[in-house]
Amino acid sequence: MELNLRVVLFWVVALHCGSVNGSILYRVQEEQPPNTLIGSLAADQGLPDSGHLYKLEVGAPYLRVDGKTGDIFTTEIPIDRETLRDCRSLAKGKPCYLEFEVSVTDLIQNQSPRLIEGRIEVQDINDNTPQFPSSVLTISVPENTIMGALFSIPLATDRDSERNGVADYALTAGPDAATLFGLQVADDRGGKLPQLIVLGNLDRELKDSYDLTIKAVDGGNPQRYSSALLRVVVTDANDNSPKFEKSSYDAELSENSPVGHSVLQVKANDSDMGPNGEIEYTIHQAVDPVPKLLRIDRSTGIIYVKGPLDREEISSLSFYVVARDKGPQPKSSKTFVTIDVTDQNDNAPAVEIRGIGLVTHSEGVANISEDMPVGTAVALVQVSDKDEGENAVVTCVVAGDVPFQLRPASDSPTDNRRKYFLQTTTPLDFERVREYRVEIVAVDSGNPALSSTNSLKVQVTDVNDNSPIFSPTLFEVDFAEENQPGERVLDVTATDADSGTNAQLLYNIVADSNIRGLFEIDPNSGEVRARSPLDREHKERYEFWITAADKGSPSHKGTATVVVKVLDRNDNEPKFMLSGYSFSVLENMPPLSPVGMVTVQDMDKGENARVHLSVEPDGGKFVVQNGTGTILSSISFDREKESSYTFRLKAVDGGEPPKSSYVGVTINVLDENDNDPVITKPSNSSFRRLSPLASPDSHVEVVEAEDLDSGPNADLVFNIAGGNPYQLFRISATTGEITLAKEMTRKHGGLHRLVVRVSDRGKPPRHATALVHIYVNETISNVSLVEALVGHSLYTPLDRDIAGDPDSGFAAHRSNILFGSLAGVAGVVMLILVVVFIRHRLQRETKSGYQAGKKETKDLYAPKQAPKNAKGKRGRKGKPQKSPKALGENEEVGIQKSLKFNLDGVNDSPRIHLPLTYSPGSPDIGRHYRSNSPLPSIQLQAQSPSASQKHQAVQDLPAANTFVGTGGDDNSTGSDQYSDYSYKTSQPKYNNKQ
Repeated sequence: MELNLRVVLFWVVALHCGSVNGSILYRVQEEQPPNTLIGSLAADQGLPDSGHLYKLEVGAPYLRVDGKTGDIFTTEIPIDRETLRDCRSLAKGKPCYLEFEVSVTDLIQNQSPRLIEGRIEVQDINDNTPQFPSSVLTISVPENTIMGALFSIPLATDRDSERNGVADYALTAGPDAATLFGLQVADDRGGKLPQLIVLGNLDRELKDSYDLTIKAVDGGNPQRYSSALLRVVVTDANDNSPKFEKSSYDAELSENSPVGHSVLQVKANDSDMGPNGEIEYTIHQAVDPVPKLLRIDRSTGIIYVKGPLDREEISSLSFYVVARDKGPQPKSSKTFVTIDVTDQNDNAPAVEIRGIGLVTHSEGVANISEDMPVGTAVALVQVSDKDEGENAVVTCVVAGDVPFQLRPASDSPTDNRRKYFLQTTTPLDFERVREYRVEIVAVDSGNPALSSTNSLKVQVTDVNDNSPIFSPTLFEVDFAEENQPGERVLDVTATDADSGTNAQLLYNIVADSNIRGLFEIDPNSGEVRARSPLDREHKERYEFWITAADKGSPSHKGTATVVVKVLDRNDNEPKFMLSGYSFSVLENMPPLSPVGMVTVQDMDKGENARVHLSVEPDGGKFVVQNGTGTILSSISFDREKESSYTFRLKAVDGGEPPKSSYVGVTINVLDENDNDPVITKPSNSSFRRLSPLASPDSHVEVVEAEDLDSGPNADLVFNIAGGNPYQLFRISATTGEITLAKEMTRKHGGLHRLVVRVSDRGKPPRHATALVHIYVNETISNVSLVEALVGHSLYTPLDRDIAGDPDSGFAAHRSNILFGSLAGVAGVVMLILVVVFIRHRLQRETKSGYQAGKKETKDLYAPKQAPKNAKGKRGRKGKPQKSPKALGENEEVGIQKSLKFNLDGVNDSPRIHLPLTYSPGSPDIGRHYRSNSPLPSIQLQAQSPSASQKHQAVQDLPAANTFVGTGGDDNSTGSDQYSDYSYKTSQPKYNNKQ
């Protein structure tokens, strides 16, 4: 509602807007209320209404401008046409203008502002009342004045313009004066000239004065008026009035003329004589400033300069000069005088500097941001000269070597006033030059020329266009661990080329929460401190970033890298990886063989982490290698003598003071399969009778054996290797019990020889072979016959089944009994010789001694009588006599070839062929030798005899001996291919008895 009212009021008061000489012109009546819309620059002139800033540069305090739309409004201070400086001395009929200037700044493209000039014609309203010079006006009229004579009445003045000025006069007279006086109002140079008309004869002796009322009325609506008392004084008669030579006078007067300088002379003549012809001159009805500037010689009519004249203040003086005679009833006449004040070059150009657009000025200082583009207006410079003509033509320049220049701001400059933009010519840089003193020189074209200067202090304001810089950008510092909380680590410093808040820096640590929990930085000083103790063993190098951010808007940041290297202190003792170590090693290892490895760590560094290991107590049995942690044995182990060793290792670091720690070590000696199974029951020469009527599963015999080794090396397995062609018998693999597998028939009668192999589970496995004779018959009527059959069986090849062999029948035995007896005697003799020869060689080798840890190179595969004190239970180690090792396969063949027995029906000497190795799939005992240390297993290798040193011999079979030997299943190809591991069996140990 208020806006609509203002718009309506605008169209009422802004009667017309247009363009005059390229500038904007608005019209508005004076004395309008505040916030009256005078004009809209955006709407009326097609200027942008968004993204621009409108600012009033000239026109205050009467005007204000809306910054967004460019609308011009009145303010609280009313516009009074009569008090405006430029309108006070206006000639009648000339319009009154209020000038304004508005700058338009493009906020989007940040360009230099545009200056808009305009004028507002202040139209007069009837706000002033006509005023007479005095409330009582006196006119002298001679008594002999003829009717119709005119006498001038003092003028009333009205400060309003011509239309609202004095429009008419009215005369009011009493009854006695109404017939004598009248009023005539004449038009004189656009004004109203009141004159008193004499209508009748006057008689001073009858009445010497009359009081009338004169009224002045203006032309406004409503009209204003005022009155004064007009007193007419009747004087004696004077016949002739003075007459001027000219009805008007024109003259020119140079400004700054000295006081007393004569301007011109007016001259009047009077035909009377005497005093009636003497003329006196006065300046009549003159308004200010005429009475102050001029005077007239009352006798000569010469007009002189009374006060200083300044054309710039008033350029023309107009007034009346009255010539009056000195008669008793003086008569007068008047003439109109116009004096034009001519210009002298008495004014130096005026240089006015004021702010423009967004650039503000304060006490002669302009502040401009360094990021303003080239061509940005810093100030509006107005150069004016109060003179006129050539004296007012002014040249303006910027003095000195500064990055500023003047650019015309107006398209329609006047001769005596020009406006310029003071704008930048190069980019400004606060960091290079922060302040300029710009001096502007203006010179007019007068002769001599006058000049003036004005200066502006331009301060370049800082823009946050520089980022903080660290020097160096990488900070490395050594810092000892176990520090105190809050201890200083280092100081970092950054610099910023900006100033003020743009150069005030705040430091910050940029890292994860772990780093920020360990380090802190003073935001103002840049001192980095440790918030908590550091532990090099946890982390010995910290790297994080530090930023320095200025307080500008927007803020800029600089970054540096900080590397903190934590120095070591001897704050950690050596630590073994395990609280205790237990290693398992094979017996018979040579001295200085590795038995295990320990790992010790010291979390410190350098000498603090250099660890020395030693054995405590040092019994000489073990040594430890520093550097590798390998434990070496100084002895060769014999599990049967000592199965475990216990000692401590001490670790001492090289710190000051040194720190140490201990760990217990246990060495377990593992058993090596260096003993053959020993068969204790039955003897090879014994036999068991079995009734042919025996039912299946009947107990037949039990094979018992034992092994001096332990674990899998003493775990025995029984199986029938031969002599069971009818599958009549079976044996328990674990107990060695032989039972009848099925019913027997008549053809099954006679002697059966079962070849039973007893093997341990060692790697490589060892075995022994027993011959179990079973005589199937209802009774034994001839023991000698059975024993003969058994004896014959002992010399029959093991791969030959005697059960069901017709050559082994009773008929053959009866026909050859004599031959058998003779052959038996010869065989016994030969066997005795062979035994004596072999035992002789064994005794010779025994006397020469044996090397510790080295296997004997030749073992007899000779059956011997089991010890008498041996019990028939397998697996019990009652320290029976160890059986000798088997000979090699090649030697077995050689010995068998050297031993030939000529028996009935037997062409080949009896032999037992047993495989020497187990297949690669046999049980893995190597895992029992591995250490429980977290380090890689140590491969422990002991010396063992090669395949060429193993032997297998066949001798005659005494009744109580057991066949023993080494080897595996029949599929093995050699004695060395017994395992997929690189462990080798150690050599057996023998006592003197062996």
